[in-house]
Amino acid sequence: MVEWFDDLKVGMRFKTDTAVVSKEDIIRFAQEYDPQPFHLDEEAAKKSILGGLAASGWHTAAIAMRLAANAKPFGPHPLFGAGVDDLRWLKPVRPGDTIHLEGEVVELTPSRSKPHGVVRIKWTAYNQRGEAVYTFNPIAILPSRPK
Repeated sequence: MVEWFDDLKVGMRFKTDTAVVSKEDIIRFAQEYDPQPFHLDEEAAKKSILGGLAASGWHTAAIAMRLAANAKPFGPHPLFGAGVDDLRWLKPVRPGDTIHLEGEVVELTPSRSKPHGVVRIKWTAYNQRGEAVYTFNPIAILPSRPK
């Protein structure tokens, strides 16, 4: 089990549970955080570039964060971040889609002055058809094993 920065190796992989995205969830999130017609109204969404109702990208990001946090890739330690690189929405997330994340450790940088390291995991969210819908590379800070 991964518990400390020292337990990670470049190339390690993680896979999360799934989350089903409902029409009601899409509309509820959009009403509060991204009130645009293609997230709120099926008829308006059909006429948009998305061609139908789709989750806000920020909703997809929030779902991905929940999946990553629930996966506990760092064992008991929280997912403490210093930023995100290469965030991309690749395909619309539709009502009824089932999303999961797959991640790979791509970089490990120990701190020279603090008892932690910086971890970069490339996460990709996939729908039930195996299509990549979202990708992001968080910059995580994880404690090193106490000496």
